[in-house]
Amino acid sequence: MVRRLLLPLVMTAALVLGACGQPPTTQGPTASPGQTARQPLSIVASTSIVGDVVRQVGGELVTVSTLVPIGSDAHSFAPSPQDIARVTTAQVVFVSGVGYEAFLASLLASAGGQAAVVELSQDIPLRELATGEVHTGDAGQPGPAHADELGPHDPHTWTDPANVKYWTAAIVATLGRLDAANAPLYQANATRYNAQLDELATWIGTQFAQVPAAQRLLVTDHALFGYLADRYGLKQVGTLLPGYSSSAEASAQDLAALQTQIKALGVKAIFVGNIVNANLARQIANDTGTKLVTVLTESLTPAGGDGATYLDYMRHNVTVMVAALR
Repeated sequence: MVRRLLLPLVMTAALVLGACGQPPTTQGPTASPGQTARQPLSIVASTSIVGDVVRQVGGELVTVSTLVPIGSDAHSFAPSPQDIARVTTAQVVFVSGVGYEAFLASLLASAGGQAAVVELSQDIPLRELATGEVHTGDAGQPGPAHADELGPHDPHTWTDPANVKYWTAAIVATLGRLDAANAPLYQANATRYNAQLDELATWIGTQFAQVPAAQRLLVTDHALFGYLADRYGLKQVGTLLPGYSSSAEASAQDLAALQTQIKALGVKAIFVGNIVNANLARQIANDTGTKLVTVLTESLTPAGGDGATYLDYMRHNVTVMVAALR
């Protein structure tokens, strides 16, 4: 993966083509009375998860709009040119990175503009799929379904809250450069949010401790929870789709092997994302006598839902996982 903090706006106009009708919002921590008065920074975030974390750091000093709308999947996102004005006027574009926003690559040639692009996961120690985590056909070699798009590393870095602290560091540094007068406020917001991330991480550990180690086996629609598994002693033992992308396709041989593995290991549940077609997962669950459990994957939920913020999203997923695996 090419690691870079600020990219020329050549990427930004490309991002713009991926803009998708979410109106800007200003939700987030309240700014302190001593902040320097000015117009909020205009921010574009690639996903609702990225956008929420940016709001936690920027508070009322930023307006954030999101490219991939809530309830949609960045893996299969089809860019539209309609929101190009929104991106071209943005002062910075935040993306998760590690190739997750695959729609960017095909749009680079059309780019232009003034904003910078910041890859939030650039400093995170990245993981690769381990042998046995997925079935990928006759070759038996684990890896991403679309290596040209996603590369060899797992892009779902946010499934470990410790990784999101890398995100906040990058956001603080970027906003502080754009708005030096309010840099102390961004840092204060990040410090407060990092404490919440630490509390979340501790809580997750106590929850998974309730599950016997032999039962901490994850079968998912695609390889999404690797960072969570590595941190908390779970094991990804199979996926319905090969690799990191929910837009991949599985062969009949892959699915037969997965069913055999589920039965042999005594897997208690299959976890399927709320934004994918669950028909395949339902078939496998029925054939193996395994529970089918819905989790939040690539997107937050609308306000008032179980995953309206990143913290809510993580707590919801861990709660339903623990209940299914015990």
